[in-house]
Amino acid sequence: MRRRATDFRRPLRRRFPNALWWVLCGVAVLLFIFTLSRGNQMESRPVIPTRYRNDRLMEGLNITEEMLNPNSVSRQLNDQIALAKAFVVIAKESNNLQFAWELSAQIRSSQILLSNAATRRIPLTIRESETAIRDMALILYQAQQLHYDSATMIMRLKAKIQALEEQMSSVSEKSSKYGQIAAEEVPKSLYCLGIQLTGEWFRNSNLQRKTKDRKQIDMKLKDNNLYHFCVFSDNILATSVVVNSTSINSKSPDKIVFHLVTDEINYAAMKAWFSINSFRGVVVEVQKFADFTWLNASYVPVLKQLQDSETQSYYFSGNNDDGRTPIKFRNPKYLSMLNHLRFYIPEVFPALKKVVFLDDDVVVQKDVSDLFSIDLNGNVNGAVETCMETFHRYHKYLNYSHPLIRAHFDPDACGWAFGMNVFDLVQWRKRNVTGIYHYWQERNVDRTLWKLGTLPPGLLTFYGLTEPLDPLWHILGLGYTNVDPHLIEKGAVLHYNGNSKPWLKIGMEKYKPLWEKYVDYSHPLLQRCNFH
Repeated sequence: MRRRATDFRRPLRRRFPNALWWVLCGVAVLLFIFTLSRGNQMESRPVIPTRYRNDRLMEGLNITEEMLNPNSVSRQLNDQIALAKAFVVIAKESNNLQFAWELSAQIRSSQILLSNAATRRIPLTIRESETAIRDMALILYQAQQLHYDSATMIMRLKAKIQALEEQMSSVSEKSSKYGQIAAEEVPKSLYCLGIQLTGEWFRNSNLQRKTKDRKQIDMKLKDNNLYHFCVFSDNILATSVVVNSTSINSKSPDKIVFHLVTDEINYAAMKAWFSINSFRGVVVEVQKFADFTWLNASYVPVLKQLQDSETQSYYFSGNNDDGRTPIKFRNPKYLSMLNHLRFYIPEVFPALKKVVFLDDDVVVQKDVSDLFSIDLNGNVNGAVETCMETFHRYHKYLNYSHPLIRAHFDPDACGWAFGMNVFDLVQWRKRNVTGIYHYWQERNVDRTLWKLGTLPPGLLTFYGLTEPLDPLWHILGLGYTNVDPHLIEKGAVLHYNGNSKPWLKIGMEKYKPLWEKYVDYSHPLLQRCNFH
């Protein structure tokens, strides 16, 4: 067979380029169609930022959102658990311990399911929770067959709540009683200090002689150009902190005079302590109220009341009113005359014109000499007000069901604090403030106007005679509550009012350092009595 000439042969490669061309065109068309369809889908769906998509995903798996869904099996399980817990209480009350155990076991099984779902962040499905829901429904049905119906459950729960409230009331009363006992205790170290100082006073004649040779000091006791402070206390260490903190923070300690009044028992110890120790030139005078000849039952109504056997029984036992009066209103400390001497300051210090009264549970951390230049605008008492909204107003302290109180005093009048007070003794004598105090004490013999203490009669006595001071002069609450640190930092006088005194074990630990920094624990007598 003859072969074609070279020029007339069909090239072997011509067929393949045509086929390849058609294939490439088909692929291109398909890619165009696919791209066009994807573009339409992208345009029809809004672009979601990555962070937003993640948040939405987490929200979809959030257990709280799942519980808000009415069709959620997790919600159904939780509702069953809540009902089962109520039935457990009732079963135990009915002494059906076996059934209570079965309920508790089923509760635990359901809780494990919910916990696993929360851990993996995937909602429970009907399939995996079906068994638990069915088993729980069955046991709840059994509970209903045992007559654990809603009415029975409500009645029993009410009885349980009432029993718990009575128990809480009893525990609260005991807590108050034990707290009061702890607050009234005399720590062994303080008792030891009193014994040591009393022995030192009678053993060391130089101390007694030192207190007698004080002609120049006696002149200062009556000098109204000086700054006079008074403290009425039987607590030696607490009084020492008041004097020491005042002297350390004073710009002119040599102008300060402290007038201390105590009882017969602590008189020698108090004299010894303030004779042994010096306080940067501060003059300290110690007296005992037993030496005040004017202090007798014929002149002082409260003294007559304090000597009354019925009053003593009321404060010490509280049996006269079948226990209706809270324990805090029966504190025997109110039987102490030292607590009532604040109403007789003009008689105690007849030569003085102005004095600052301090409680023994305060710390002075600023110079307080400016208190003596404050204009009281003709009033007798300068004090920091304590009312905020409805708290610490007159109706909180006084019996406004009594017509005498209702007729004379505004129930919304603002209360104020004893513990740091500026007294103008000239105005006091002029207005016969002590006579006003006697008037109200004589009308409260049956304790129907107020229950306890010195603040209620103080509110009555100085009603309309009190000048409000800047609150930073007197910061209260360090003995029972939390106080704003900024107020503590800026305050001039810090008051540990309340049961948690800084020298007691029950004192609030975070406020103790503010008081303890004015105690010299290296003092030999304090070392001997284990102060630390």
